[in-house]
Amino acid sequence: MLYQAYEIQRSWLNSVSSAASITAEMLSNPANPMRLTGFGSMAANALDVMAHATAQYSKPAFGITEIESNGQTYPVIEATVMNRPFGDLKRFRLDGVTDDDKSPRPKMLIVAPMSGHYATLLRGTVERMLQQYEVYITDWADAKMVPVHEGRFDLDDYIDYLIEFLEYIEGVNPGQRPHMMAVCQPSVPAFAATALMNLHKSPATPATLTMMGGPIDTRESPTSVNNHAMKRPIEWFRQSVIAKVPMNYRGAGRKVYPGFMQLNAFMSMNLQSHMMSHYEMYKHLTAGDDDSAQATKDFYDEYRSVCDMTAEFYLQTVEEVFQTHSIPNGTFRHKGELVDIKQITDTALLAIEGERDDISGLGQTKAALKLTPNLPEKMKRYYMAEGAGHYGIFNGSRWRNKVAPVVEEFVAAHA
Repeated sequence: MLYQAYEIQRSWLNSVSSAASITAEMLSNPANPMRLTGFGSMAANALDVMAHATAQYSKPAFGITEIESNGQTYPVIEATVMNRPFGDLKRFRLDGVTDDDKSPRPKMLIVAPMSGHYATLLRGTVERMLQQYEVYITDWADAKMVPVHEGRFDLDDYIDYLIEFLEYIEGVNPGQRPHMMAVCQPSVPAFAATALMNLHKSPATPATLTMMGGPIDTRESPTSVNNHAMKRPIEWFRQSVIAKVPMNYRGAGRKVYPGFMQLNAFMSMNLQSHMMSHYEMYKHLTAGDDDSAQATKDFYDEYRSVCDMTAEFYLQTVEEVFQTHSIPNGTFRHKGELVDIKQITDTALLAIEGERDDISGLGQTKAALKLTPNLPEKMKRYYMAEGAGHYGIFNGSRWRNKVAPVVEEFVAAHA
């Protein structure tokens, strides 16, 4: 009944949002004398904020049309190059770019989180990486839109998808090994996939793996997210947060961890901050600062666009990553095969953390460097982004000006 109750609430809030939006437009209409009064303007702005806060959002578009690289502006070509039931592989490249050495641009696979948000949350990451690389990104599907007959999707399947994507990318220019960047949660499956590909000597083994704010070992500086996963048995999660997709979606009957629950969990972690953001939006509207108000709207348009995860993927991740710590303990298995992280000997590793990250604490990503004793130290690097929170390490000015140059320098050194 959990999902059904949400659908009822969603329908009601949609009505509230529409009514608030219509009333705000009426109060702002130049023909309405109420517009000239202070009360009319204040009421219109308040209703505008309410309409935005109660609206529902579908999957956003990347919308990347052009990028400046090496002093020139190039159009961006976006294409889906692989289709899979639970996620596609997208490619972004610059139209007309010619490198000085005439060689193909390095290929960068950005692994987006499957954690309730769409891959478009990494729009800023893609834009910055396009300056130097041909960029691919995992575009994970909303589980409620995947029919039950497509089968299961768990952490093992996630790893298989990454290996398959890397093999495709390497096949575009055989012999040119791709690079991989995992943002947050996918650091774990990307780390495991890298170990398996090193073990089996795959020609598509990534030349570098950059892990950003990833929960490799959540026993290091545990956060509230880690503590929440640790204090309850896995059966509690199975009984309390897993729901069946209702009949009005293509994935009807599939068991999922709903995106709206993930969003509520993250919003509640910083509820006061989110409330203040909407209050600041109201003040910007009242002061006539439409640009600042629109920036807040744009952020929440993206942040509140959520998707569902398959139950099996969510539960396996909670158990393996946050409860049994199977990767750092050396017990993680991929479809029965032990994933020996020590087998990583031919992929350079970069671990990036944010000083103020309240989702993946300091030391959790850096742990990857300690778990690979057979990898030469010259092929490892750690970078802590001072003053950065979780989102600041892959989005915003700090990412563009501080973190991205570190990634580019590291990739160039180990290409």
